[in-house]
Amino acid sequence: MKAIVYASVGNRDVLELVDRPVPEPGPGEVRVRVAFSGVNATDWKCRRFGHVDGRLMYPEVIPHHDGSGVIDAVGPGVAPERVGQRVWLWEAAWRRPQGTAAEYVVLPSRQAVELPPGASLELGASIGLPALAAHRCLTSAQQAPARLGPGALAGRTVLVAGGAGVVGHAVVQLAVWSGATVIATVGTPEKEKPVRAAGAAHVVHRTSGSAAADIRAVAPAGVDLITEVAPSANLDLDVEVLAPGGTVAVYGTEGDGEVRLPLRLLMGRNLRYQFVLTLTLSPEEKEAAVADVAAAVGDGALGVGDDAGLPLHRYPLSRTGDAHDAVESGVPGKVLIDLG
Repeated sequence: MKAIVYASVGNRDVLELVDRPVPEPGPGEVRVRVAFSGVNATDWKCRRFGHVDGRLMYPEVIPHHDGSGVIDAVGPGVAPERVGQRVWLWEAAWRRPQGTAAEYVVLPSRQAVELPPGASLELGASIGLPALAAHRCLTSAQQAPARLGPGALAGRTVLVAGGAGVVGHAVVQLAVWSGATVIATVGTPEKEKPVRAAGAAHVVHRTSGSAAADIRAVAPAGVDLITEVAPSANLDLDVEVLAPGGTVAVYGTEGDGEVRLPLRLLMGRNLRYQFVLTLTLSPEEKEAAVADVAAAVGDGALGVGDDAGLPLHRYPLSRTGDAHDAVESGVPGKVLIDLG
Protein backbone atom coordinates (compact mmCIF):
# COMPACT_ATOMS: atom_id res chain seq x y z
CA MET A 1 0.00 0.00 0.00
CA LYS A 2 0.96 3.65 -0.40
CA ALA A 3 1.47 5.55 2.82
CA ILE A 4 2.88 8.79 4.16
CA VAL A 5 5.47 8.32 6.90
CA TYR A 6 7.93 10.32 8.96
CA ALA A 7 10.77 9.06 11.12
CA SER A 8 11.93 12.33 12.69
CA VAL A 9 10.33 15.56 13.83
CA GLY A 10 10.54 18.60 11.61
CA ASN A 11 8.99 20.59 8.80
CA ARG A 12 6.99 19.09 5.95
CA ASP A 13 10.12 17.72 4.29
CA VAL A 14 10.23 14.87 6.85
CA LEU A 15 7.09 13.44 5.18
CA GLU A 16 7.75 10.64 2.70
CA LEU A 17 5.46 8.79 0.30
CA VAL A 18 6.43 5.11 0.56
CA ASP A 19 5.25 1.56 -0.07
CA ARG A 20 4.46 -0.49 3.02
CA PRO A 21 2.88 -3.93 3.56
CA VAL A 22 -0.88 -3.98 3.92
CA PRO A 23 -1.51 -4.54 7.67
CA GLU A 24 -3.52 -7.46 8.98
CA PRO A 25 -6.17 -6.97 11.69
CA GLY A 26 -5.52 -8.62 15.05
CA PRO A 27 -8.02 -9.67 17.72
CA GLY A 28 -10.79 -7.12 18.11
CA GLU A 29 -9.54 -5.08 15.15
CA VAL A 30 -10.82 -4.15 11.71
CA ARG A 31 -8.97 -3.17 8.56
CA VAL A 32 -10.32 -0.20 6.62
CA ARG A 33 -9.67 0.71 3.01
CA VAL A 34 -9.27 4.45 3.55
CA ALA A 35 -11.28 6.77 1.32
CA PHE A 36 -10.46 10.09 3.03
CA SER A 37 -7.97 11.00 5.74
CA GLY A 38 -8.89 14.04 7.82
CA VAL A 39 -6.11 16.48 8.73
CA ASN A 40 -6.19 18.36 12.05
CA ALA A 41 -3.89 20.83 13.74
CA THR A 42 -2.60 18.12 16.06
CA ASP A 43 -1.23 16.26 13.02
CA TRP A 44 1.20 18.94 11.89
CA LYS A 45 2.05 19.81 15.51
CA CYS A 46 2.99 16.20 16.31
CA ARG A 47 5.06 16.06 13.12
CA ARG A 48 6.90 19.27 13.96
CA PHE A 49 7.24 19.02 17.74
CA GLY A 50 7.06 15.29 18.44
CA HIS A 51 4.88 13.24 20.75
CA VAL A 52 6.84 13.33 24.03
CA ASP A 53 9.58 15.85 24.91
CA GLY A 54 10.30 16.55 21.25
CA ARG A 55 10.60 12.86 20.38
CA LEU A 56 8.49 10.36 18.49
CA MET A 57 6.93 7.39 20.25
CA TYR A 58 7.78 5.06 17.35
CA PRO A 59 10.64 4.68 14.85
CA GLU A 60 8.24 5.49 12.01
CA VAL A 61 4.83 7.15 12.08
CA ILE A 62 1.93 7.15 9.63
CA PRO A 63 0.04 10.30 10.70
CA HIS A 64 -3.60 11.38 11.06
CA HIS A 65 -6.20 10.32 13.58
CA ASP A 66 -9.39 10.82 11.54
CA GLY A 67 -10.66 9.25 8.37
CA SER A 68 -13.36 7.29 6.60
CA GLY A 69 -13.59 4.27 4.36
CA VAL A 70 -14.91 0.74 4.06
CA ILE A 71 -14.06 -2.22 6.30
CA ASP A 72 -12.51 -4.93 4.14
CA ALA A 73 -11.26 -7.39 6.78
CA VAL A 74 -11.85 -8.16 10.45
CA GLY A 75 -9.77 -9.87 13.12
CA PRO A 76 -10.78 -12.60 15.57
CA GLY A 77 -13.66 -11.58 17.81
CA VAL A 78 -15.19 -9.11 15.36
CA ALA A 79 -18.48 -9.92 13.64
CA PRO A 80 -17.85 -10.91 10.00
CA GLU A 81 -20.89 -8.83 9.07
CA ARG A 82 -18.79 -5.71 9.59
CA VAL A 83 -16.99 -6.34 6.29
CA GLY A 84 -18.37 -3.90 3.74
CA GLN A 85 -19.51 -1.28 6.27
CA ARG A 86 -18.83 2.37 5.51
CA VAL A 87 -17.27 3.85 8.64
CA TRP A 88 -15.81 6.98 10.22
CA LEU A 89 -12.62 6.62 12.22
CA TRP A 90 -11.38 8.30 15.37
CA GLU A 91 -7.99 8.34 17.11
CA ALA A 92 -6.42 5.93 14.63
CA ALA A 93 -2.91 7.23 15.45
CA TRP A 94 -3.35 7.74 19.20
CA ARG A 95 -0.66 5.62 20.89
CA ARG A 96 -0.38 3.65 17.66
CA PRO A 97 2.22 4.09 14.89
CA GLN A 98 -0.16 3.84 11.94
CA GLY A 99 -2.83 6.45 11.24
CA THR A 100 -5.08 7.11 8.27
CA ALA A 101 -2.55 8.68 5.86
CA ALA A 102 -2.36 5.37 4.03
CA GLU A 103 -4.46 3.25 1.71
CA TYR A 104 -5.27 0.85 4.57
CA VAL A 105 -5.39 1.23 8.34
CA VAL A 106 -5.96 -1.26 11.15
CA LEU A 107 -7.53 -0.16 14.42
CA PRO A 108 -9.82 -1.41 17.21
CA SER A 109 -13.31 -2.19 15.99
CA ARG A 110 -14.94 0.38 18.31
CA GLN A 111 -12.93 3.14 16.62
CA ALA A 112 -14.60 2.43 13.28
CA VAL A 113 -18.17 3.73 13.58
CA GLU A 114 -20.72 2.82 10.94
CA LEU A 115 -21.96 5.68 8.76
CA PRO A 116 -25.69 5.83 7.99
CA PRO A 117 -26.67 5.62 4.29
CA GLY A 118 -27.21 9.37 3.92
CA ALA A 119 -23.82 10.38 5.32
CA SER A 120 -20.95 10.92 2.89
CA LEU A 121 -17.44 9.60 3.34
CA GLU A 122 -16.24 13.22 3.27
CA LEU A 123 -18.39 13.89 6.32
CA GLY A 124 -17.05 10.75 7.95
CA ALA A 125 -13.47 11.94 7.64
CA SER A 126 -14.41 15.34 9.07
CA ILE A 127 -15.98 14.09 12.31
CA GLY A 128 -13.34 12.57 14.60
CA LEU A 129 -11.32 14.90 16.80
CA PRO A 130 -13.26 18.12 16.03
CA ALA A 131 -16.66 16.67 16.91
CA LEU A 132 -15.40 14.82 19.98
CA ALA A 133 -13.73 18.00 21.23
CA ALA A 134 -16.95 19.91 20.60
CA HIS A 135 -18.90 17.32 22.61
CA ARG A 136 -16.57 17.62 25.59
CA CYS A 137 -16.75 21.43 25.47
CA LEU A 138 -20.54 21.37 25.45
CA THR A 139 -20.76 18.94 28.37
CA SER A 140 -18.13 20.67 30.52
CA ALA A 141 -20.24 23.56 31.84
CA GLN A 142 -21.31 23.68 35.45
CA GLN A 143 -24.49 21.62 35.88
CA ALA A 144 -24.33 20.64 32.22
CA PRO A 145 -25.76 17.32 31.04
CA ALA A 146 -23.21 14.58 30.50
CA ARG A 147 -24.82 13.63 27.19
CA LEU A 148 -26.02 15.59 24.18
CA GLY A 149 -29.16 15.11 22.14
CA PRO A 150 -32.37 16.89 21.20
CA GLY A 151 -33.41 19.10 24.12
CA ALA A 152 -30.32 18.40 26.24
CA LEU A 153 -29.20 22.06 26.14
CA ALA A 154 -32.65 23.67 25.97
CA GLY A 155 -32.70 26.99 27.80
CA ARG A 156 -28.92 27.42 27.65
CA THR A 157 -26.99 30.02 25.67
CA VAL A 158 -23.68 29.00 24.12
CA LEU A 159 -21.14 31.46 22.75
CA VAL A 160 -18.86 29.86 20.15
CA ALA A 161 -15.62 31.79 19.77
CA GLY A 162 -14.22 31.30 16.28
CA GLY A 163 -17.39 29.76 14.95
CA ALA A 164 -15.93 29.43 11.44
CA GLY A 165 -13.19 27.04 12.59
CA VAL A 166 -13.42 23.29 12.29
CA VAL A 167 -14.10 22.68 16.00
CA GLY A 168 -16.27 25.79 16.22
CA HIS A 169 -18.35 24.47 13.32
CA ALA A 170 -18.89 21.18 15.15
CA VAL A 171 -19.80 23.04 18.35
CA VAL A 172 -22.42 25.09 16.52
CA GLN A 173 -24.01 22.04 14.92
CA LEU A 174 -24.05 19.90 18.07
CA ALA A 175 -25.32 22.79 20.22
CA VAL A 176 -28.15 23.55 17.78
CA TRP A 177 -29.05 19.84 17.63
CA SER A 178 -29.19 19.81 21.43
CA GLY A 179 -31.51 22.82 21.63
CA ALA A 180 -29.16 25.61 22.76
CA THR A 181 -29.35 29.25 21.69
CA VAL A 182 -26.10 29.68 19.77
CA ILE A 183 -24.14 32.91 19.36
CA ALA A 184 -20.94 32.69 17.32
CA THR A 185 -18.15 35.22 17.00
CA VAL A 186 -16.21 35.77 13.78
CA GLY A 187 -13.12 37.82 13.06
CA THR A 188 -13.98 38.95 9.53
CA PRO A 189 -17.24 39.71 7.70
CA GLU A 190 -16.74 36.94 5.13
CA LYS A 191 -16.91 34.33 7.89
CA GLU A 192 -20.45 35.26 8.87
CA LYS A 193 -22.12 33.37 6.01
CA PRO A 194 -20.57 29.94 6.77
CA VAL A 195 -21.29 30.30 10.48
CA ARG A 196 -24.94 31.01 9.77
CA ALA A 197 -24.97 28.08 7.34
CA ALA A 198 -23.76 25.87 10.19
CA GLY A 199 -26.83 26.90 12.17
CA ALA A 200 -25.80 29.76 14.47
CA ALA A 201 -28.81 31.94 15.23
CA HIS A 202 -26.69 34.99 16.06
CA VAL A 203 -23.31 36.13 14.72
CA VAL A 204 -21.17 38.80 16.38
CA HIS A 205 -18.15 40.46 14.81
CA ARG A 206 -15.44 40.19 17.44
CA THR A 207 -13.52 43.28 16.26
CA SER A 208 -16.53 45.57 15.85
CA GLY A 209 -15.97 47.44 19.11
CA SER A 210 -19.45 46.49 20.29
CA ALA A 211 -19.02 42.73 20.64
CA ALA A 212 -19.91 42.60 24.35
CA ALA A 213 -22.99 44.77 23.87
CA ASP A 214 -24.06 42.71 20.86
CA ILE A 215 -23.76 39.48 22.87
CA ARG A 216 -25.59 40.99 25.85
CA ALA A 217 -28.39 42.09 23.52
CA VAL A 218 -29.05 38.40 22.83
CA ALA A 219 -28.24 37.18 26.36
CA PRO A 220 -28.91 40.04 28.84
CA ALA A 221 -28.10 37.82 31.83
CA GLY A 222 -24.93 36.52 30.19
CA VAL A 223 -24.05 33.34 28.38
CA ASP A 224 -23.87 29.98 30.15
CA LEU A 225 -20.96 28.53 28.21
CA ILE A 226 -18.20 29.83 25.96
CA THR A 227 -16.23 27.43 23.79
CA GLU A 228 -12.89 29.11 23.30
CA VAL A 229 -10.02 28.73 20.85
CA ALA A 230 -8.12 31.89 21.82
CA PRO A 231 -8.38 32.24 25.61
CA SER A 232 -5.72 34.94 25.99
CA ALA A 233 -6.96 37.24 23.23
CA ASN A 234 -10.61 36.87 24.24
CA LEU A 235 -10.19 36.93 28.02
CA ASP A 236 -11.72 40.36 28.65
CA LEU A 237 -14.69 39.72 26.38
CA ASP A 238 -15.32 36.27 27.83
CA VAL A 239 -15.33 37.48 31.42
CA GLU A 240 -17.57 40.41 30.53
CA VAL A 241 -20.32 38.32 28.91
CA LEU A 242 -20.31 35.19 31.11
CA ALA A 243 -23.31 34.69 33.35
CA PRO A 244 -22.66 33.96 37.03
CA GLY A 245 -21.72 30.30 37.31
CA GLY A 246 -20.69 30.25 33.64
CA THR A 247 -17.91 28.22 32.07
CA VAL A 248 -15.22 28.84 29.47
CA ALA A 249 -14.29 25.57 27.77
CA VAL A 250 -10.84 26.05 26.21
CA TYR A 251 -9.75 23.73 23.41
CA GLY A 252 -7.05 25.85 21.73
CA THR A 253 -4.00 27.93 22.53
CA GLU A 254 -2.47 31.02 20.99
CA GLY A 255 0.43 33.38 21.61
CA ASP A 256 2.67 32.16 24.43
CA GLY A 257 0.04 29.69 25.59
CA GLU A 258 -0.51 31.46 28.90
CA VAL A 259 -3.65 33.03 30.37
CA ARG A 260 -3.58 35.52 33.26
CA LEU A 261 -6.91 35.15 35.01
CA PRO A 262 -8.54 37.84 37.19
CA LEU A 263 -8.99 35.50 40.13
CA ARG A 264 -11.10 37.66 42.42
CA LEU A 265 -13.56 38.44 39.67
CA LEU A 266 -13.82 34.79 38.63
CA MET A 267 -14.17 33.62 42.20
CA GLY A 268 -16.77 36.24 43.04
CA ARG A 269 -18.99 35.09 40.17
CA ASN A 270 -18.21 31.36 40.52
CA LEU A 271 -16.86 31.12 36.98
CA ARG A 272 -15.04 28.09 35.63
CA TYR A 273 -12.27 27.57 33.08
CA GLN A 274 -12.31 24.01 31.74
CA PHE A 275 -9.43 22.92 29.52
CA VAL A 276 -10.14 20.27 26.90
CA LEU A 277 -7.86 17.83 25.06
CA THR A 278 -9.81 15.08 23.38
CA LEU A 279 -6.98 12.56 23.20
CA THR A 280 -6.56 12.39 26.98
CA LEU A 281 -10.22 12.14 27.96
CA SER A 282 -11.25 9.09 29.96
CA PRO A 283 -12.48 6.02 28.06
CA GLU A 284 -15.98 6.64 29.43
CA GLU A 285 -15.99 10.24 28.21
CA LYS A 286 -14.81 9.17 24.77
CA GLU A 287 -17.44 6.45 24.47
CA ALA A 288 -20.21 8.85 25.45
CA ALA A 289 -18.96 11.43 22.95
CA VAL A 290 -18.72 8.88 20.13
CA ALA A 291 -22.23 7.60 20.84
CA ASP A 292 -23.75 11.10 20.88
CA VAL A 293 -21.86 12.23 17.78
CA ALA A 294 -22.96 9.08 15.95
CA ALA A 295 -26.56 9.86 16.94
CA ALA A 296 -26.18 13.40 15.60
CA VAL A 297 -24.86 12.01 12.32
CA GLY A 298 -27.83 9.66 12.19
CA ASP A 299 -30.20 12.59 12.71
CA GLY A 300 -28.54 14.53 9.89
CA ALA A 301 -27.42 17.22 12.35
CA LEU A 302 -23.81 17.28 11.15
CA GLY A 303 -22.85 18.37 7.68
CA VAL A 304 -19.86 19.51 5.65
CA GLY A 305 -19.38 21.40 2.41
CA ASP A 306 -20.25 24.94 1.39
CA ASP A 307 -23.97 24.56 2.11
CA ALA A 308 -23.20 23.44 5.68
CA GLY A 309 -20.63 26.19 6.29
CA LEU A 310 -17.51 24.03 6.14
CA PRO A 311 -15.81 24.11 2.70
CA LEU A 312 -13.79 21.01 1.80
CA HIS A 313 -10.21 21.11 0.52
CA ARG A 314 -9.03 17.85 -1.07
CA TYR A 315 -5.41 16.82 -1.63
CA PRO A 316 -3.95 13.59 -3.02
CA LEU A 317 -1.79 11.49 -0.71
CA SER A 318 1.34 12.71 -2.51
CA ARG A 319 0.53 16.29 -1.42
CA THR A 320 0.11 15.60 2.29
CA GLY A 321 2.74 18.27 3.00
CA ASP A 322 0.56 20.85 1.26
CA ALA A 323 -2.41 19.66 3.29
CA HIS A 324 -0.47 20.13 6.54
CA ASP A 325 0.56 23.61 5.43
CA ALA A 326 -3.05 24.48 4.64
CA VAL A 327 -4.21 23.51 8.13
CA GLU A 328 -1.30 25.33 9.76
CA SER A 329 -2.08 28.49 7.79
CA GLY A 330 -5.69 28.43 8.98
CA VAL A 331 -7.40 27.81 5.65
CA PRO A 332 -11.16 28.11 6.22
CA GLY A 333 -12.85 24.74 6.02
CA LYS A 334 -11.83 21.11 6.37
CA VAL A 335 -8.69 19.63 4.79
CA LEU A 336 -8.93 16.05 3.53
CA ILE A 337 -6.54 13.64 1.88
CA ASP A 338 -8.40 11.90 -0.96
CA LEU A 339 -7.24 8.31 -1.34
CA GLY A 340 -9.84 7.50 -3.99
